[in-house]
Order: sequence, then C-alpha cells, then structure tokens
Amino acid sequence: MLSQLEGSQATAKAVARCRPEVVAAYPISPQTHIVEALSDMVRLGELAPCEYLTVESEFGALSACIGASAMGSRTFTATSSQGLLFMAEALFNASGLGLPIVMTVANRAIGAPINIWNDHSDAMAMRDSGWIQLFAGSNQEAVDLHLQAFVLAERLGLPVMVCMDGFVLTHAVERIDLPTVEEVDAFVPRFEPRQLLDPAHPVSIGAMVGPEAFTEVKYLMHARQMQALDEAPSIAADFGDAFGRTSGGLMHSYRTEGADTVVLALGSQVGTIEVVVDDLREEGHAVGVVELVCFRPWPETEVRRALAGAERVLVIERAFAPGAGGILAADVRLALAGTGTEVFGVVAGLGGRPVTRSAIRELVDDVRAGRLAPEGTHFLGLRTDVVEHQLRRADGPRPGPHAESVLAELGIVGSGSH
Repeated sequence: MLSQLEGSQATAKAVARCRPEVVAAYPISPQTHIVEALSDMVRLGELAPCEYLTVESEFGALSACIGASAMGSRTFTATSSQGLLFMAEALFNASGLGLPIVMTVANRAIGAPINIWNDHSDAMAMRDSGWIQLFAGSNQEAVDLHLQAFVLAERLGLPVMVCMDGFVLTHAVERIDLPTVEEVDAFVPRFEPRQLLDPAHPVSIGAMVGPEAFTEVKYLMHARQMQALDEAPSIAADFGDAFGRTSGGLMHSYRTEGADTVVLALGSQVGTIEVVVDDLREEGHAVGVVELVCFRPWPETEVRRALAGAERVLVIERAFAPGAGGILAADVRLALAGTGTEVFGVVAGLGGRPVTRSAIRELVDDVRAGRLAPEGTHFLGLRTDVVEHQLRRADGPRPGPHAESVLAELGIVGSGSH
C-alpha cells in the first residue's frame, strides 16, 4: 500500500505490524518520532496486546527489553547517538544471552563536541557488541529491513540493529510501499521463544562462566552470528518472493559489470553515489557501486566476490576510529588482501556535513587519475589550513577546547581568545 510517510512514521508502522508485545522507550533525537508513534498506537488500541514502557534512560529501555525478551515476549526499542552508548553494558548482555531484540538506531554523531546531525559514529562504536547490524539505504529499505530483522533475530536467537540515517531518512517524507497487516502476518512468523523464564520449568539465564568455559561460550556467539551470512540472504529472498522487490540481504551491486572502479558505501549516501555513477557510465567510464547492507557479521567472502575484477575500490564512510583511520575501509582491505585491488578510504559526511554529487564525482576522478593515494585515510573537504593553525595553537599556553576555537576561526561564533 503506497503512502506518503515520514521515515520514522513508516518505521513505526512496520514495527507495529510485526506485533511486538513489549516496547520500551526513551526519547532522543532523531529517533523520537518512532517511539512516539508506537506510543500513540498502543494508547489508541491499534497495537495490542502490547506493553509500552516509559523508562528513565536508554540503559533502562534496553534493560527492560532484556527482561521482557527473557520472559518470552517479542520486544522492540529505538535509540540514537549517546543513547546507544549509554546502553553499552546492556548491549553486550543482550547478545551474550542470545535474546532476539530488534532495535532501530537512528544514526547520529557522537560528542563531544555536541552534534545532533547524521553520521555512523554511534553504530560503529558498538560494532563489536555482538548485535547483527543492518544499514538501510532508503526509507523503503528501512521498512523492509525491520520486517526481516524480526525474522532473522528470532530464527538465530540474536539481537538485531536496523540502522537508518538520522534526519536524512527519519525525517524525510517520501512514498513508501507499506505492507498490510495481513502481508506482514504471513511473512513474520508468530514468536516462539528459544529460551524463557518459566517458574514451572526453572532455568538459569546469565550464569557465571569462568575461564574454563568462557572462550567456548564467546566462540559460540561468534558462530551464531556468522550463521546470519546464510540466513539474511535466505530471508531476503523470501521477502522478494512475498513482496516483489529486492531488499535486505548482505549487499546490493549497481552497475558493477565490467567496472574497473567500484565505490562501496552504506546508508543513505548510496543513492547519491548511484546518480553519480549513472552520469559516469553515460560518459563511458566503467564505474559501479556496492551498497553494504550487513556490516556485522562482516561478509568478507561476499565482499571479495562482489569486488572481484575491480582495479580500484573507493570506500566512502561516515565514521572513523581516531588513532587508526577508516573502519569500513580497514575491513574492505582485509577482504581484498592479496588480490592486487587498490583500496582508497575516504571519511565523509561527519556530523552531517553534506556529501554532494560534485564531491563524489571529484573523488572518483581523483582515484581513477591516480591523484589520491591508496594508503592511509583521506577526509573529504577537510580544511587543512584550520587544522594546521589549531595544531600550532595547541602547543601554546592554555589553548582551550578545539571546538570553540575552530568555530571562532571560521567566524561562526565569537570567542574570548584565539
């Protein structure tokens, strides 16, 4: 059913049609509209039976989901940015206990300094928490991924994050094909918990494990995650049969046939990259795109296969590890080790900075012309003059925080000293 919907509203409706029995919510922009919409549905009786829990923090939200899931309820929550980091301890508990919780992460930058705009720093910071991480390239894919996430989480007994770009997707209004309740009922099976707390059949969940067994337990978590590399494509194929469109899975390739240069990215920027690739193809340049959907578990074999034949791979990512460099580019380099393919890592769009068609076109041109080195990490649009000045300042007396000084230098705010 086609409707003009805000991304958050479409996500909330998709989640509601998966019939969660417990929703635990704490507001943080830009995910708040999702839990607000679910609250209205519960209040009006449109989502029932469902227990809607308003909690005191993001940590409380996920902790409530852990308890509800352990009791055998289908559970959902949503968060963003610092909220996801506040959940950190509970994130590891949820995955370690094998609880099939589904959570939307409306991706937003991590402070300090404070920034409410989109990048992928939050999800990337929690990439090793044991959650499956799926990234939506559009609001339609966000809707589709939530349906698939409940199936995947419950089939494997693992929690799943569905990541969608904050504001860029969550607050964008566009045409969405929203499945009907009947269609979702046919696709998402009734929840049958793999484990649950039952007084009639007492078990321990979350027992103490010493060094004699801890390695095996953690390896089993890893092995279960790796099963998603088979299950996610299978579920995506079932989704395609049921709804008549390709969505989800591990990745999508676009115009990669015969491409000597491939751009790899995840999230909403992929659409812009595809437009640039269309222009390049019309000019006779062999360039393609790979949209990564599943970031954790890391689909190393599939990435290697998707990029086979490319001479150059340009990885554009919206997060990085300070002191190390690009996170996604590092994983791609490992996947392509020994193939001879050059990998160029570019960090772009931090804190919501626009990544324009002209900037992407210039990057591709630079890579193809050999003007960009494959070593190291490059930063799109970095103001090197400002950085160099601030580094010199840092060696002086009482330099103060970088954030206020950079803003003053750019003439955005005043400052008492420079």
